[in-house]
Amino acid sequence: LRAAEKHVAPYRQQLPVIPVPADAGGGYTHEQHKRNATLILQSGILYQFTGERAYADLCRDLLLAYAELYPTLGEHPQKKEQTPGRLFWQSLNEAVWLVTAIQGYDAIYESIAENERLAIEQGLLRPLADFLSQGQPQTFDKIHNHGTWAVAAVGMTGFVLEDPGYVEMALYGLKRDGSAGFMRQLDELFSPDGYYSEGPYYQRYALMPFVLFAQAIERNEPQRRIFEYRDGILPKAIDTTIQLSYNGLFFPINDAIKDKGLDTQELVYGVAIAFGLSDDERLLSIAQMQGRVALTGDGFRLARAIDAGRAKLYPFRSMQLADGPDGSWGALGIMRSGNEPGHPAVVFKATAQGMGHGHFDRLSWLFYDNGREIISDYGAARFLNVESKYGGHYLPENTSWAKQTVAHNTLVVDEGSHFGGNWKLGQENSTVLLHFETGERADVAMARIDTAYEGVRIERALVLLKDSPFHNPVVLDVLRVRSDGSHQYDLPLHFQGHITNVSHALEAETNRLDPLGSENGYQHLWKRASANTAAGDLFQLTFLNDNRFYTNSVLATAPMEMLFTETGANDPDFNLRREQALIQRVRDAGSQVFVSVLEPHGEYNGSREFTTASASSVAGIERAAHEGGELLRIIHRNGADSTVALSFDADPAETQSLSLGGETYEWTGFFMLFD
Repeated sequence: LRAAEKHVAPYRQQLPVIPVPADAGGGYTHEQHKRNATLILQSGILYQFTGERAYADLCRDLLLAYAELYPTLGEHPQKKEQTPGRLFWQSLNEAVWLVTAIQGYDAIYESIAENERLAIEQGLLRPLADFLSQGQPQTFDKIHNHGTWAVAAVGMTGFVLEDPGYVEMALYGLKRDGSAGFMRQLDELFSPDGYYSEGPYYQRYALMPFVLFAQAIERNEPQRRIFEYRDGILPKAIDTTIQLSYNGLFFPINDAIKDKGLDTQELVYGVAIAFGLSDDERLLSIAQMQGRVALTGDGFRLARAIDAGRAKLYPFRSMQLADGPDGSWGALGIMRSGNEPGHPAVVFKATAQGMGHGHFDRLSWLFYDNGREIISDYGAARFLNVESKYGGHYLPENTSWAKQTVAHNTLVVDEGSHFGGNWKLGQENSTVLLHFETGERADVAMARIDTAYEGVRIERALVLLKDSPFHNPVVLDVLRVRSDGSHQYDLPLHFQGHITNVSHALEAETNRLDPLGSENGYQHLWKRASANTAAGDLFQLTFLNDNRFYTNSVLATAPMEMLFTETGANDPDFNLRREQALIQRVRDAGSQVFVSVLEPHGEYNGSREFTTASASSVAGIERAAHEGGELLRIIHRNGADSTVALSFDADPAETQSLSLGGETYEWTGFFMLFD
């Protein structure tokens, strides 16, 4: 409350500038109109909290000024061709502005004269709601986050103006038949587990209009029981959004900007609303992490509960989140070794495409440890609201690099991206889940895709071994590819850290650099070094991240070329971050298996000047296989081992059997861990 009062104070005597729109995202006029919307909301809410007339007057005067400006505006001079706005370069920002401003108007509605209401509604609110609905049907009826913001803006305006026509359009689409609108979006954009198909970054962004409009529906039409709709899909979505994070930051899959996390404004509101619905004391620890609460009644109740010492630890857990309206489009697997911040976690991306914001990265993975992203995803190539960087748009490199398969930790066939780089084709083809299991000793996720490349089947299993001979949890990665044809297979591993050791001799490029290829993302990779391995070799790469070492141990199941790469080629505007990868390459192969183990180990302490366990404890990886199964033994330097059995074509009733090192192992099902 004090922060809001401090922010509003300079404008109680003089209105802020209300400029004629001129700039794209991040430019002065763009940001000023955003600030003014926040000022409308804050001044209205401060009037509700304090009863001071000056706050209501400020809110009213701002709205009246916009009611004079808005009728004079045509399309924005920097308009985005598909969805141009008037106040902003795209209508999405216009919808966000109205969602914000209508709450301020609602807060002062009864305090202002009827002629002032008429001026605000006829000059601003109705023209803006009409523009966002009938004026842009291609956005309003779209099942997409842009559509969610538009229907929330129009529906909330309808409640304030007591106009049921706006509300019905918002709920059921322009035809009012349920073919579009808020209810259809609730049905199609979330899976039964509350996972939003575009991924965590856009789940966070779309959450705000979903929960704000739902709360307005609950207050005005409680008989709809909107928060119970689809088995409580909205409260479930809030929980899922929180789960899609590590150490406060969202998993950066699909088009994601990597500094977004649990402290975003959307989730501040989401947590407050969820607590208001459930009184779940575990949400209080998330609010403590956020460091602020929404300036609402729910936010007040949440803050009071924190002050009373009621906060409990939020249960971050291993879980599988189905994708798609009926949960049949694949899933995101999250495997955690504990609930405390900094514990290792694996993310297995076996979801659907994620619509236009999706990347071509089926069966990709990320690894977190020690509070950091270790095996990484590039996320989006974009500088949001930095006008000098392509006006805040997604950069051209978002298409030429960030979305391409080689930018991710998954298989590339013949240097082409999944589905030929066609997202609409990718959207039509789902990933097949094979198995997901959690336990005290290990978590495992397994999936398959047959359609990423014609005539190629890719299967992958990731196992987080929490109980093994190794000091820290380790990750076993097994990727199998089958094809009747002959192909080049590349398996990238994008890692964060400084290389400290490589087991094989490197041929390094010291005098000149060349791009690794000419298209599909390869044109942006410098080839820095390479090494050759024979079948049966154990290739080990060790790197240091912060104060911990990591070794990726690769069992070469065929002759392989190990390529060390770095982004930056064909990047004349310096749009790409400099990041590195190790690519396992196999040429002229039909079927192939890639096996590796990632091990965190040791400590580097710069301040106290000591280093411990900087070398890997993985002494070897042994393998036996048959058509449908894999048996992998990971051997510690002290002679102890963990043996993992995997079946990719499991018949629950059939016993699988494989021999390794003179011992025969039998198991049923998809996964078994032997000592």
